[in-house]
Amino acid sequence: MRWALVKVCLAVTTMVVVAFAVPLGLVVKEMARDRAFSNAERQAAAVAPALSITTDRDELERVVASAGADSGMAVHLPADGGRSALDLGRQRAAARDIQAVRRLGRASTTTVPGGSTLLQPVALGSGTIAVVEVYVPESEMSHGVGTAWAVLAAVGLALIVGSVAVADRLGVRMVRPARRLVEGAHELGEGRLGARVREEGPSELRLAAVAFNSMADQVVQLLANERELAADLSHRLRTPLTVLRLNAASLGAGTAAEQTRAAVAQLEREVDTIIRTAREAKPQTAAAGPGAGCDAAEVVRERMEFWSALAEDEGRKWRVAGVDRPVRTPVARADLAAALDALLGNVFRHTPEGTAFAVDVHNGEDAVIVLVSDAGPGIPDPEAAMARGRGSGTTGSTGLGLDIVRRLAESTGGDVRIGASVLGGTEVRIWFQLDARGPVGRGRRGVPRRRRPGKLVSTFNRPRSLP
Repeated sequence: MRWALVKVCLAVTTMVVVAFAVPLGLVVKEMARDRAFSNAERQAAAVAPALSITTDRDELERVVASAGADSGMAVHLPADGGRSALDLGRQRAAARDIQAVRRLGRASTTTVPGGSTLLQPVALGSGTIAVVEVYVPESEMSHGVGTAWAVLAAVGLALIVGSVAVADRLGVRMVRPARRLVEGAHELGEGRLGARVREEGPSELRLAAVAFNSMADQVVQLLANERELAADLSHRLRTPLTVLRLNAASLGAGTAAEQTRAAVAQLEREVDTIIRTAREAKPQTAAAGPGAGCDAAEVVRERMEFWSALAEDEGRKWRVAGVDRPVRTPVARADLAAALDALLGNVFRHTPEGTAFAVDVHNGEDAVIVLVSDAGPGIPDPEAAMARGRGSGTTGSTGLGLDIVRRLAESTGGDVRIGASVLGGTEVRIWFQLDARGPVGRGRRGVPRRRRPGKLVSTFNRPRSLP
């Protein structure tokens, strides 16, 4: 593209220079010729007054000498009465040309060896016609023409060189963004997902760069979503694995029991490996579309029926509140169930047997808040627990459970907070925003209200006593 633009500009500029320089050079040559003959006419006009007064040879020779024409002027007087024809100076023009001028009575130019001559007729007092001949050498007719042509050639060459330079710069300005776009496409094709292209150059190339960057962002987003989906699906396997691990622990001694426990432990390690491998890029979860949602109370009742069996086996007291009436939540049923399983699974995994826990659902004017609290040892570093991939500092934790809950809450405009529960352990508070206008907090008497995010404060009224 760059050299094509240079060639086009070179051809166009050359044609323009030739179209103007050639006629201008011819005009300069013609002007030099006209200037030379104008000087010859002035010299001839200087002799005409003397010819109208006298025809004496000596007087005419002095006049011719004073005209400054040197040897380039000649005067031809015709025969008049008893006086014979008189020729002063060197005659260069042919006799027939002189006779033609005398007969026609108008000036004429004729070509002679080494130049040209101007033949100027002058009327004498006797009524005859004298002819003044002025020689114009070739050098005088072309005086200054060579210099003018050289200047024209230099100007034309400068225009051509300048146009080529400008075309080359324009070509670079067009080619460089296109080359960077190609390099970015190659990098993206080689798997370097961070490849982006600077938006520069002509408007078309800038639009192409914007489209490329948007496409690259979409590719990264799609890959991140695929990784997150694999991680989420793997994490959901931990709920039945927790049940298997707890049941295997109650099998007692024996070869079959040990093999079962070993198989469950190995399966749990493999699932953790899948989760960590799939969690290389930070994904982003899109909010549920219009019309999506579920009954949070129904989902909580259903999941508590599942976990209550394990709680009875381990001697855990549990309590559920706020599920006696429908609570519409703007998240998918499967996602809410997965988030509850992640939090309750953490309770069973990271608290001793016999530790009590509770689930509370609060339905406010513009938000739904779900509280999962326990009476365990608590989380020493809540910020680390919320940091993706770092876990809560507990052995065997992948840190993805809380991140699943956080992304689900943020998809509605809410968030997740970790603090101390009234049971003495950890309380995880999930805010599901109903109108997606920003985080909400607690107002007086447990009514949710909007507030700026800050340090977690005590939440709602103290739960009822555990059964």
